[in-house]
Amino acid sequence: MATLPRIHPVILAGGSGVRLWPLSRPWHPKPFVRLAGDHTLLQATAARLSAAQRFAPPLVICNRTHRFLVGEQLHQIGIEPQAIVLEPEARNTAPAACIAALLLAERQPDALLMLAPSDHFIRDEPALLAAIDSAAKAAAAGWIVTFGARAERPETGYGYIRRGEGLADYDGCFRIARFVEKPDLTTAQDYVESGQYAWNSGMFLLSAARLVEEMERYEPAILQACRGALQQATKDEDFLRLEPASFAEQPNLAFDRAVMERTQHAAVVPIDIGWSDVGSWDALHQVSRKDENGNVLSGAVISVDSRNSYLHSEALPIAALGLDGITVVSTADALLVCPRSRSQDLTLMVDRLAGDPRYASLVRRDTGEEDS
Repeated sequence: MATLPRIHPVILAGGSGVRLWPLSRPWHPKPFVRLAGDHTLLQATAARLSAAQRFAPPLVICNRTHRFLVGEQLHQIGIEPQAIVLEPEARNTAPAACIAALLLAERQPDALLMLAPSDHFIRDEPALLAAIDSAAKAAAAGWIVTFGARAERPETGYGYIRRGEGLADYDGCFRIARFVEKPDLTTAQDYVESGQYAWNSGMFLLSAARLVEEMERYEPAILQACRGALQQATKDEDFLRLEPASFAEQPNLAFDRAVMERTQHAAVVPIDIGWSDVGSWDALHQVSRKDENGNVLSGAVISVDSRNSYLHSEALPIAALGLDGITVVSTADALLVCPRSRSQDLTLMVDRLAGDPRYASLVRRDTGEEDS
């Protein structure tokens, strides 16, 4: 790694995480919540990408209403970001990646950037760092490297990557043969049994120059809009505010769709690091420490003859008797009860609440509003 430039972590903190309602809300979403450990998911992400010999200070891209959450949570763990970029509205990960590449390329065209979602869980962080070391050489040579997490079980909530032939000059790196969107259960089972597919982790390592080049080729409208938003951006204390009108003139598009599934330079490094996007209560149950009955108990909880359940209280005590595979989450203003097997369907309930005037305030708030 001594011959390579330090990697610039680009932490993407714009998600809402509605599948973890009621703990995750639009004004305080999943990245800023302590779910699996002493740190929030944002803090854990920044900390694992902070070793000075490998990484430059992070660049964080977030919604403008979350700017103080980002600043305060990074300050709590002693990390000073190189910039906190404020999106005027959500436009997915392709524009965020483009903004980061343009910012870095101004100072260092060959800069390597690591796109990292702010709300994922990783158990084996040393193994991730080893994988980043393997990927960095390929990224410096122009490859766009993603990280394919070992498919531990048939999972219908994740995208999949099929590994192709190895890259001759880069140990541990492979061409990507195929991207697959979220499959049905039978197909996911086939993928797991084949051993040829990995989960798409949503992490990418590439050079700023390559990213700009591929945006020019495949999504010039995004590149133009991002350049305009940066040219008219304003500094506000520690924050860089993107210009709203220019930023809005682009599609809402994920980086996978915009570039990764179309480029001729796509590569994958397989990882076995205990990765999860903790995108549902069931996923959180899987990565959390459990008692002898398979329960995850947090807060004021009394459990009798209950199994394989996730029970979390931030308000009134939970008294659980004879539950099996149930999620119960209690906050000061809401109570969720659902089977763990229905975790991926929680958006149905959130949509119902948002459409009911009696309960809309529990799930809705215009994240474009300015904070006082």
